[in-house]
Amino acid sequence: MTTTTAAPSIPTLQQQAPVLLGHAAGLACSRTIAMGLRHGLIAALAEHPQGRTSDDLAESLSLDPFFTRVWGQGAVAAAICDRDGETYTLAPQMATLLLDRTSPAFVGGVFTLMEQPEMFTRFDTELPTGERLWWDQCSPDWITGVAGTGTPFYTRLIPGGLQQVPDLADRLAAGCRVVDTACGSGVGLLALARSYPNCTVIGIDGDRHSLNDAGAAVAAAGIGDAVTLIESPLEQMTLDRPAAVVLNNISMHECRDIDAVAERVLGMLEPGGIFVISDFPFPETTDGLRSTPGRIMSGIQYFEAQIDDQLLPRTAYDALLQRHGFVGIGHVELTPMHALTYGRRAS
Repeated sequence: MTTTTAAPSIPTLQQQAPVLLGHAAGLACSRTIAMGLRHGLIAALAEHPQGRTSDDLAESLSLDPFFTRVWGQGAVAAAICDRDGETYTLAPQMATLLLDRTSPAFVGGVFTLMEQPEMFTRFDTELPTGERLWWDQCSPDWITGVAGTGTPFYTRLIPGGLQQVPDLADRLAAGCRVVDTACGSGVGLLALARSYPNCTVIGIDGDRHSLNDAGAAVAAAGIGDAVTLIESPLEQMTLDRPAAVVLNNISMHECRDIDAVAERVLGMLEPGGIFVISDFPFPETTDGLRSTPGRIMSGIQYFEAQIDDQLLPRTAYDALLQRHGFVGIGHVELTPMHALTYGRRAS
């Protein structure tokens, strides 16, 4: 008996048009949210849970009443606001999601960051040339925005994410040497020092401007005795004596030579020491790319391409650690856009 397989059906125009219109609707909603954050509209609504009229909002923020009313309609369309007659209120959980930078669920920084010229505008301009840039060519607004969107990754990582790595929580609680590679402006250093007061924390970064910011943050927090800063490219970093834990948060994919970095980390760890890579898990399938997290990460790739790299699938870090002799390799998914991969130096 011969069986036949039906050919896949070709989507109709009526089926495909909503796909494209959905993208246009998403852009309109994203721009509405960014405007609401930039002009203080969302914060002003958060301060009045009982709601405010558009005229009241406009007067309190010195905005045009008609334009503010148009924004309010857009905010309702974007589902960040509810409306009862002429009174607008923030929808449930939106204050946390859009305004609370201490929350692991904070996503507000994404909307204003995506409007910065480094994300799409410069890529569009340089598409014919492929001319690259580096962080020192980025605007202060971009650097600040990246720090804002990266903070929730540290919030999820420290201490909750690290507690899911076998045997790591006890080691950190007892006190050990911890290294935060690509420490940037010091968000992770502060979180480590506060969460694990018995530890000695070391921050390594190749950017002097970021280290200056980290030093200022550490000094302001009064934890200078617990934190040491080292300026070095990660491909060349060394320590005077081994560490028990080395972390890398959403920066491993940007290393010029991840194999050189992994080899350096191995040399910096004491026997049994743990390396934790915290990063975006870039989708490996078409369905993954078309998911909401996949679409956002594909947008991030436009900037990553300009600094000559790309986000990596999470499994790429399994292969990296295996190549360099790490043992006990495992992983944890914290969110669809945040995963940990870890391994140990053999005892």
